[in-house]
Amino acid sequence: MKILNFGSCNIDFVYKLDHIVTIGETETSNSMQVFPGGKGLNQSVALAKAGMEVYHAGCIGTDGEMLTDVLESNGVDISNIKKVDEKTGHAIIQVSNKGDNSIFLYSGSNAKITEEFVDEVLDKFQKGDMLLLQNEINKIDYIIEKAYKKGMCIIFNPSPYNDEIKNLDFNMLSYIIINEVEMSEFTQCDNPKDGLKYFAKNYQKLKIIITLGSEGSMYGDTEKVVFQPSFKVNAIDTTAAGDTFTGYFF
Repeated sequence: MKILNFGSCNIDFVYKLDHIVTIGETETSNSMQVFPGGKGLNQSVALAKAGMEVYHAGCIGTDGEMLTDVLESNGVDISNIKKVDEKTGHAIIQVSNKGDNSIFLYSGSNAKITEEFVDEVLDKFQKGDMLLLQNEINKIDYIIEKAYKKGMCIIFNPSPYNDEIKNLDFNMLSYIIINEVEMSEFTQCDNPKDGLKYFAKNYQKLKIIITLGSEGSMYGDTEKVVFQPSFKVNAIDTTAAGDTFTGYFF
């Protein structure tokens, strides 16, 4: 069994400020740092660190060599990453002295995936292989449809959440990993247990994992519900905690 992560690669520009900039305000940052990021890249690295053989597919720009270096140095296969004539996707992240953050994304090369490229990548995988997806690239619907027809096990992390997600056919998915805020937006249920009931009623073959932040996580399908409390640790930085969870879950 092989794991294909068809996902985003971003360059994160992190600015530390006294407070998050508001409308009409100009503030001088205290520092600026550049990091590799993107939910796709983060999850591929987590999978590799967990000991899995993982293939990353996606598009980067000519300025994205740092990202392929990070993936490759962590043991991720990068033979399915394509360079395109577009700036690599990036995130602008403001971090206040209190630790609050504000983020906006530029899709860039992550939105340059074509159906021909999807076909080329998926031709290298077969029934029973796993496909991991997030919501930071284009052609998600096409990728799911083609992978489903091949009989792949499809795991979807619908983040960042938007209304387009509701147009996807969740009956083609094997698993979803969703946080409690995204669950509430999708199901209109405030309680995670009610959210699990919603998914079990409407998508009977789907396995659902809901992450609950510091409270832990829940798993549900049509037969059982399991709650896993979190382990208390001395947290240094919660950035990409959800992506790390996803990588180590599988």
